[in-house]
Amino acid sequence: MAKLDLKQLKKELLKKQREAKRAKQQSVAQTAMQNKNDRLEHDLFREAMSGVTPLSHDKVFQQRKKTKLKPERHNDTKEFVVHDPISDELEVEEVDSAAILSFCRPGIQKSVFRKLRNGSYRISDELDLHGLTLRQAKKILLYYLQEAVQFEGCCIRIIHGKGHRSSKNKPVLKTHVNHWLREHERVLAFHSTKPKDGGSGAVYVLLKT
Repeated sequence: MAKLDLKQLKKELLKKQREAKRAKQQSVAQTAMQNKNDRLEHDLFREAMSGVTPLSHDKVFQQRKKTKLKPERHNDTKEFVVHDPISDELEVEEVDSAAILSFCRPGIQKSVFRKLRNGSYRISDELDLHGLTLRQAKKILLYYLQEAVQFEGCCIRIIHGKGHRSSKNKPVLKTHVNHWLREHERVLAFHSTKPKDGGSGAVYVLLKT
């Protein structure tokens, strides 16, 4: 799987987030100015129409535009269609910053899981989720798991961080990655990485081919 697509998608999501923030600030400023102008025009109108009996008229309602969600695009050529098999209504178990994440589905050989836990598999690809909101991280992670090509004897690494920059110093992203991976059908097993690969801030993951 090409890393360029995922990096570009992450870059585009962050860019859109910044643009939305700037647009909101501009909208607030424009609304304040418009309200001021409206009040001025209203006062002038009332003064000009003093003593005039208003005529009845049809009410005009302004309909708000509804924004339809569209697939993200990369270079306007490829659609990012994401299948989401994970329910957001399930309770998410909170984990600590230093907690070791570990999960293995029934039927996976102990020797296979031990090799994964020891970091003995070659890392074929990785995904860094730093700097993303939960919504963005879930979308990119699901797309990654959906498209990642798994070879025999290989594993992938997912970097979720330890949550030191999160509010109240809680590992929000790490907590949700632990939940998402357990619920995803392609994930056979995962375990926190060795210190050289990120320690408790990342996980080795084995996927179904």
